[in-house]
Amino acid sequence: MSLHMNVPLHMAAGIREFGRSSPNRDAVVDGDRRLSFAGLDDRSSRLAAGLLDQGLTPGEPVAVLSGNRMEYFEIAAGLAKAGLPMVPLNPKNQASDNAYILGHSEARAIIVDDTLAAGVEGTLDGLSTVVSLTGEVGRDYETFLATSRAVDPFVDVRDDDAFCITYTSGTTGLPKGVVLTHRARVINNYLSALEWGLGPSSSTMAVAPMYHGAGFAFAYAGPQTGGTTAVLRSWNPEQFLEGLVRDRVSTVFLVPTHAQQIRRFVEDPMVKYDLSALKTLYFNAAALPIDLKKWVHEAFPGVGIHELYGSTECAVVTTLRPEESLRKAGSVGHPWFFQQVRLVGEDGQEVGPNEPGELYAKSPMLMKGYLKNEEATREGTDADGFFSVGDIAVRDEEGFISIVDRKKDMIIAGGVNIYPREIEEVVAQHPHVDDVAVVGLPDDVYGERIAAFVVARRGVSLDVAGVEEHVKGGVAKFKVPREWHVVDELPRNPSGKILKRDIRDQHIAHVAASAP
Repeated sequence: MSLHMNVPLHMAAGIREFGRSSPNRDAVVDGDRRLSFAGLDDRSSRLAAGLLDQGLTPGEPVAVLSGNRMEYFEIAAGLAKAGLPMVPLNPKNQASDNAYILGHSEARAIIVDDTLAAGVEGTLDGLSTVVSLTGEVGRDYETFLATSRAVDPFVDVRDDDAFCITYTSGTTGLPKGVVLTHRARVINNYLSALEWGLGPSSSTMAVAPMYHGAGFAFAYAGPQTGGTTAVLRSWNPEQFLEGLVRDRVSTVFLVPTHAQQIRRFVEDPMVKYDLSALKTLYFNAAALPIDLKKWVHEAFPGVGIHELYGSTECAVVTTLRPEESLRKAGSVGHPWFFQQVRLVGEDGQEVGPNEPGELYAKSPMLMKGYLKNEEATREGTDADGFFSVGDIAVRDEEGFISIVDRKKDMIIAGGVNIYPREIEEVVAQHPHVDDVAVVGLPDDVYGERIAAFVVARRGVSLDVAGVEEHVKGGVAKFKVPREWHVVDELPRNPSGKILKRDIRDQHIAHVAASAP
């Protein structure tokens, strides 16, 4: 008999161990509700046993439709214990979106927050099991747990079995199901704890939506590695800051939009709030504009500011650590633990320093593939197994990587490639500009023309001519926007990324409707 027995990397790991070693410590805090590690371990075991007793078999997906709340943690751990891949649904999805995802993933069951039941209206009939948090549209969640066996089923789950199938936002067609394995997620989460100060005796907060890959990973990694996660049910800068104080939060993941809205609410948060427990802020989803990043450093003195780049498919790819944060503002740093990165030009060869190339990454955290879409998986993968989500980046002489733009957001005007982010950085530095998106609009002569959509700072009447003069001093003449549009807000997806296609399409439709 071999003494070397493979113990798989498993997403219920940590929940099981700390349920025994630290049973009475808080794993999750949700308002006035507290869930201990023993409670999280017990309730997730009951959920796992109950679902299996309903006739579900390991490998059959289970959908979850919920906002950020305590139950999300025990549902994720319970599904992992049962070997049932989780299919998180966006609470803002239309019922038609969710119907597509439920059908495509072949989900057998769903756990749903009843307040979001309209999002699955007419889609539940084909499911074998429906459990709902207050029992209005399915079996009552609490009753389901109470009447299930308090036994961890310890289903045999391999490293490369699916932990979850996360659907992309579908900004370029139908959403794709990203299959993420137990191994990939465990490695990502434990390395996140190492990098950003999660783990025993730490406290974090679930701020970003947990149905989203990064929001879930960084929230769940709290209790998974022995720390406490406080739950912010919905984004509100005042409630966020009050929560940091109340729960003595030491590390938290945010997206740039959060920083922007904190700044609008209070210019000097550490003067007004006791944030002495806060040690780390880390940002992802979109690049922090340099002007906003400088404010973050000023507003949170003594706090380590990290900026990372990643994707649902590739996990965390690069990170810029605090010691280089301002010196290399605009960069997302060097490849993260285990990550290999290539920047590839249009000729298929790696580019040199300061030359833009498509970013490809490979690591143990890479997705298994797109569900039932080998063509899309193959299209994004090179001969050596590196994968690209279509971001263009440059690497400087010191190896620091900066994301130039999304490949699909690049503007081609008169045959010249123009990357909007360079222009946006300059526009954002104007003191009267709060937010900006630069897009390409159809042009009969040049193919596309550059248009800037700008949100003014609160209480300011924006002088567009003044902003344009400011931009002329920062970019080449051919990159200065030909059109300026002052808008109340920019459309974003829940992870904070600006929806440029929506801006473009809405503007084109508006122009067409206004034509005589």
